[in-house]
Amino acid sequence: KQWYQRRVPITAGGSPANFLDVGGSVQESQVEKAFNLLTRDPAVKAIFVNIFGGIVDCKVIATGIINACNKTGLELPLVVRLKGSNMEAARKLLGESGLDMKAYDEFDDAAGAVVKFVN
Repeated sequence: KQWYQRRVPITAGGSPANFLDVGGSVQESQVEKAFNLLTRDPAVKAIFVNIFGGIVDCKVIATGIINACNKTGLELPLVVRLKGSNMEAARKLLGESGLDMKAYDEFDDAAGAVVKFVN
């Protein structure tokens, strides 16, 4: 699965600068730490959050994204794809957050969008 996730942005015309797997037991604070790491890397031109699965609570990820963006003052393009536990609640949170981000249901669409942002 990780190979596919790294490969699709490449086939969409991009090249990942960083790949971070937060794991199934991720907490909001870990999402914030991940954003802090990514925003310090000068090679990162956009952030693509892809969550797929039943173990990860998408609402936790969404809250972490909102907190991280607010704390870091994120200026990079942000593309999010959430599928799994609590995805509807997560999408609602992100939609109501006021963040400048794009959300997609399909991985290929999201990967293509993030590549367009940086090219």
